Amino acid sequence: MSEASFSTFRYKPFDFSKKNAALIFCFFCIKAKEKELTNLPSSIGRLCPIIMGDFICYYWEIVYLCDYINDNEMITQEQIAGVIDSQGYVFLRKDTGLRRDALNRLPVIETYATIVTGIRRCGKSTLLLQLLKERFSNAIYLNFEDTRLAGFEISDFARLGNEISKRKINVLFFDEIQIVSGWEMFIHQKLNEGYQIFITGSNASLLSKELGTHLTGRHISCELFPFSYNEFISFKKIENNSDSLNDYLAHGGIPEYVKSGMGVILNNLMDDILIRDIAIRHSIRDVNSLRQLAVYLISNIGNLVSANKLEGMYGIKSSSTILEYFSYLKDSYLLEFIPQFNYSLKAQARNPKKIYAMDLGLFNENSTAFTDNSGHKLENAVFLYLRSKYPDIYYFKDKGECDFIAMNKGKVQDVIQVCYKIEDTNFEREYNGLVEAMKYFNINEGTIVTFNQKDIFEESGLKIKMIPATEFLQ
Repeated sequence: MSEASFSTFRYKPFDFSKKNAALIFCFFCIKAKEKELTNLPSSIGRLCPIIMGDFICYYWEIVYLCDYINDNEMITQEQIAGVIDSQGYVFLRKDTGLRRDALNRLPVIETYATIVTGIRRCGKSTLLLQLLKERFSNAIYLNFEDTRLAGFEISDFARLGNEISKRKINVLFFDEIQIVSGWEMFIHQKLNEGYQIFITGSNASLLSKELGTHLTGRHISCELFPFSYNEFISFKKIENNSDSLNDYLAHGGIPEYVKSGMGVILNNLMDDILIRDIAIRHSIRDVNSLRQLAVYLISNIGNLVSANKLEGMYGIKSSSTILEYFSYLKDSYLLEFIPQFNYSLKAQARNPKKIYAMDLGLFNENSTAFTDNSGHKLENAVFLYLRSKYPDIYYFKDKGECDFIAMNKGKVQDVIQVCYKIEDTNFEREYNGLVEAMKYFNINEGTIVTFNQKDIFEESGLKIKMIPATEFLQ
């Protein structure tokens, strides 16, 4: 088996037999000896038992070792040039698709790097293409998650810099550059040289942790989400009505899935997030437990969750490990955990969180819930709308409960209750929970979002609007 063919295993896991597993183990030992590598990672000694026990864990080990061996291969400037040319050819011929609303909010400031983060496949590269078509005459595009760049390391940035200088193009688009250690120093250098730089990535924390060292005061960040409801109906060219809302609640906003309706797209997307964005990057060996936890959480959107109560489930024995997994799932834009409002940060951390999926299609295709969940899906849709508008969202709970408290710079902007259908049996609960929150925050207007009901209630100087989601999400 040649080294070139083996490198393709990076993104193509296979369920090998025990015999083949042993051959792979020997292969790595041989290749390491041929290259006279020293200080091989200890994981090579764990390779065989991990393969035999759980092929998902084996896949992680293979990627780790394959990266290690490739790291010792120098990538030439000619190879980099070839990748830029081929990626650029494909990039410039992509369909620009629906003009995204985020394009109007995308910060473009000279001498600043613009960082765009969001869940995989939400359209970040398409957003850059739309930006290129509207604002610039040309740009260099480079996606670092290209197998031809496997093993790219900080020393290779010098050759990339030479290739960029050679092309005399001043606008740079980099996708997933954060997978290369030391990337922020290269960006800082290019900013000093006068380049206009745009970076996209699918993990919020990995970008932010490194931005604070070399790019303090030199970057502006923004987020891109899957299609909003408004973008969804524009993309599908359908009317804003109850049928369209049901369609959105069923399919979500991942562009490829909205276009094709093929569930395997979202199944693979969830696998990519769990393995590439979380397991590999955070060295998680028990991927099966991570997957089970993720499926459980995504099946419980709109419900409260506590790490302490999940302790022991799926073989995860520590609540601190579960909290780490929560953080990874949030940073990868798969799930969001909103806290209960409290002026005490300790109380916020201690109280249960409410779970929401960052795309409703991912919920529908990966959830194990057997009930209809129409109410929770509508609540999730309202959350996604608020998440795109406000930086801080909480739920309120005292005697009653209110679904959303949306805040900006410490000030309450919206107090919102969500109920799929208001009836005699639930009106008092939903109404009183909202009124209690309004009085607590001294807010005179509140909103109850329903599927298709509309009304107005006024009481003691308080005004409550009941509006259908088709109106609210617009």
